Amino acid sequence: MKFFTNPFNLVLIVVVVVSGVMLLWPTLTRRNRGLSSSEAILLINRRNAVVIDVRTAQAYAVGHLPQARHLPAADLSAKAQQVAKNKVTPVIVVCQTGQQSAKALDVLQQAGYTEVHSLQGGVDGWQKAGLPVVASKA
Repeated sequence: MKFFTNPFNLVLIVVVVVSGVMLLWPTLTRRNRGLSSSEAILLINRRNAVVIDVRTAQAYAVGHLPQARHLPAADLSAKAQQVAKNKVTPVIVVCQTGQQSAKALDVLQQAGYTEVHSLQGGVDGWQKAGLPVVASKA
């Protein structure tokens, strides 16, 4: 009990706890934030991330990320195994504004994918960043 009554030891305990919280804070706050457009580009280029667009067929046809594959949110549960050959392959889920992709992210994580991200701001955020979208050929 003398350990906890010594003021120096109490200061050390506080420093350790505060340091631990500071180290974990970026990880805890980033989890639901999603990837920025620049982070997504790096993940696509450096790690060959798979981009899944969960919007409707009409929205996808109007414009989507250049490497995106269309897999509507309604079909995602049934076709989750087809997203990537390897469950450790990074997956980026894209919707129009970034709201719908959070649900799809949960579905893919439950299917066993270990690195699933949402694009912050969705296709709208991608376009606001001045990045290209491509239209599907009719």
